[in-house]
Amino acid sequence: MTRPTGPQPTGPHARLRERLGDSLFARVAGPDGPENRARIHGTPGPRWFGPDRPVRRVHGDASMFIGGLSALLLQSLHPLAMAAVSAHSGFRGDPWGRLQRTSTFLAVTTYGTADSAQEACARVRAVHERVRGVTGEGTPYHASDPRLLGWVHLAETDSFLRAHQRYGVRPLSDGDCDAYVADTARVAVALGVPDPPTNRAELAARLTAYRGELRATPEARATARFLLLDPPVPLVARVPYGVLAANAVSLLPSWAAAELGLPRLPLVDGLFVRPLGGVVTSVVRWAMAPSRSRLPSPVE
Repeated sequence: MTRPTGPQPTGPHARLRERLGDSLFARVAGPDGPENRARIHGTPGPRWFGPDRPVRRVHGDASMFIGGLSALLLQSLHPLAMAAVSAHSGFRGDPWGRLQRTSTFLAVTTYGTADSAQEACARVRAVHERVRGVTGEGTPYHASDPRLLGWVHLAETDSFLRAHQRYGVRPLSDGDCDAYVADTARVAVALGVPDPPTNRAELAARLTAYRGELRATPEARATARFLLLDPPVPLVARVPYGVLAANAVSLLPSWAAAELGLPRLPLVDGLFVRPLGGVVTSVVRWAMAPSRSRLPSPVE
């Protein structure tokens, strides 16, 4: 998102919007955000995705805040993927750094040049190649395992799309939903995922095929507690973050929420959780819109 050209409003609402947007942007994009944005958008060359592609619309909407949280919860249900994250990602010690790296990767692959996107995927593959170990139960894992890469991709794609369709400012048509899955498949292939799904029907079938491998380990439950009950956010942001977190749980497939032991009450969900999620997402969208200096991260 970019600020419209011409003079900018200078009233109290505009100043509040700018301060809130700057704060959110700094959290999501990190100190190098403005520099990264300039490079991503200013470097000439062909892109993987043109301006009309659904992946740009989904990854450019504030609904990604909820979709990202929900994806982390869903991904945690694969014991080998969770073991790799728990032992090697450092997300507890530096959660904002991990978010900033992820948002930059999404921005580069979604909006950057084809060369930059390919280089970003190559760097991630090199990191994955080094991540290996053994779970507490004695099962070996390797982050480059195509099966694990496939699960991470499926969980992200499904969560991002579900969030956009529920909270996005302009939900996709059925055809564009399929096109979004096809767009994300291009990135998945570059990351080493063999034969990723290219439409929603394939996506649903692949997710179902993983069900026998998924369960809530102690590490997965600890991650859920960290994300939902003890997030590294300032006190002033706890209430809006809590709304986003509740909606991330609401977005999960019912079986996934049950596996993690996360309560969901349909009446409360319908009357309070989802409407509040829409309000907070709209506020984030409003705050992040004005400034051209911000990186097109998961909220732009």
